[in-house]
Amino acid sequence: MSFDYQPVLKGGLVELRPLRARDYDNLYAAAADPLIWEQHPIKNRHKEESFRPFFRESLASGGALIAIDGKTRQVIGSARFHGYDEQADEVEIGWIFLARSHWGGIYHGEVTRLMLQHAFRFVSRVVWLAGPDNLRSQRAAEKIGGVRVGLSLIHI
Repeated sequence: MSFDYQPVLKGGLVELRPLRARDYDNLYAAAADPLIWEQHPIKNRHKEESFRPFFRESLASGGALIAIDGKTRQVIGSARFHGYDEQADEVEIGWIFLARSHWGGIYHGEVTRLMLQHAFRFVSRVVWLAGPDNLRSQRAAEKIGGVRVGLSLIHI
């Protein structure tokens, strides 16, 4: 069975659906906060000239999902599936960012849970890439049982 990179996933707080070109303005509005990107390798992604290539790459990846607040229906961020490897029986998740209004764990936790539930329908292992300076992402992966392998790879 081939991996479904762009499912619609619904939880109690968040809905994830395939990212579309028409989502640019709403997603950029969620991403335009410099604190979101302070631990990422590309720290100026809050600026439109840096966000635009990220958005294009997200669309081109074929695995990008937009995160929508289930109550307000506002765009609050995005996430991505990538690198499905049938032989290794694994897929990557990551590229998750949420607007600061939705920080605190419960929204990120639900995005991650939804993605993991979906991924484990197809594979036995999920890979989460977290930059060596991205402590928030590393802690989030560890909270759900992730095991660090090297500087930036976490297996779940």
